Amino acid sequence: MEHKAGPMNRPLWTPGVLVMLVFMFAGALAIIARFTGGIGYVTNLTNARPWGIWVGIDVATGVALAAGGFTTAALAHIFGRHYYEPVTRPALLTAVLGYTFVVLGLLVDIGRSWAIWKPMFHWNLNSVLFEVAMCVMIYLTVLYIEFVPIVAEQFKGRVNLPGLLSKLNNLVDKVLQVADRILGKVMWIFIILGVVLSCMHQSSLGSLMLVAPTKLHPLWYTPLLPLLFLTSAIAVGYPMVVFETTLATASFRLNSEMHILAPLTRITIYLLGIYMLLKLGDMLVRGTWVYLLDGTYQTNAFIVEVLFGVMLPWAMLLCKTIRHSSKGLFTAAALVVGGVVMNRINVFIVGYRSPLSENGYFPAPSEILVTLGLIAALMFIYRVVVTYLPVLQESKEVS
Repeated sequence: MEHKAGPMNRPLWTPGVLVMLVFMFAGALAIIARFTGGIGYVTNLTNARPWGIWVGIDVATGVALAAGGFTTAALAHIFGRHYYEPVTRPALLTAVLGYTFVVLGLLVDIGRSWAIWKPMFHWNLNSVLFEVAMCVMIYLTVLYIEFVPIVAEQFKGRVNLPGLLSKLNNLVDKVLQVADRILGKVMWIFIILGVVLSCMHQSSLGSLMLVAPTKLHPLWYTPLLPLLFLTSAIAVGYPMVVFETTLATASFRLNSEMHILAPLTRITIYLLGIYMLLKLGDMLVRGTWVYLLDGTYQTNAFIVEVLFGVMLPWAMLLCKTIRHSSKGLFTAAALVVGGVVMNRINVFIVGYRSPLSENGYFPAPSEILVTLGLIAALMFIYRVVVTYLPVLQESKEVS
């Protein structure tokens, strides 16, 4: 099936976009306060509690939810399932924006953000965080390279720079044409590289917590943590595609992509099932199920994560009627996405308790504003890009 994508002929400035701008403005003010007053001025973090939602949500969750980029690329281009081509571009855009805002979240979170470039030249080969940093940096570069043909498709032969820059029209057009032609021949290399890099740093994010056996709650601490992070990221890849595709088609009033999304989620049954077996099997083998009866907030968070984020959506996807219902499929996909979000929050925030910290952690309002501002900016840029670039499949407006 041929995939014909095109810019969306829709107004950019909608009430929803204006709401995004409000959150972006509030987040920008909080970021300015962070860099003028310091991290302690805007957060509830301490020396005993060095990270919070900026790591748990902006970084760890952002990386996981961007997994749709490499899972759809692997399915359509490596395994040759070209039927799913219509959802590869939106998934690629989500991955590009997701990883971009992971980096922005890190810039806000780390103490000396101006030194973020140093791992490129000062290697610590014994550090898992070094491997994560290098993989994320290289993979983000790969994602931008994969996105170049989309930009070239829209602008080659139509470059029209304003004012004095108009003298560069021919040069820019030739660069776009050459880049498009060259990348068309070697894109398979970047696709394979992207899949490999993603698998490496998705699992390594779990490895970060292996050094904290006395600080992480036993329900989440396990030697299988890297494997659980990897399998959960792979499992959430296609549900995230369903989630963002459904929202995009509804926002732009496009025809449903159910003919693609329904068969796509059949694969999720196996991927999510593997993750569920590993997670529950590990809990039974290690005997940590006994903590399920202690009634703490950590135990309750674990039960909600597994019950509503893994078991319930897996059971829903087993039902063919739900898979072929747009509302049912979206609900199941949203539960899977929410389950992975909660897992990352549980591992890095809820389940983590430093023995040096007597008080619990709850994010300050400014921390929340930064996160909401970054999410709003991601959504705003997504809308701008799909409005002016050929990302979404052209479709007639729903009456």
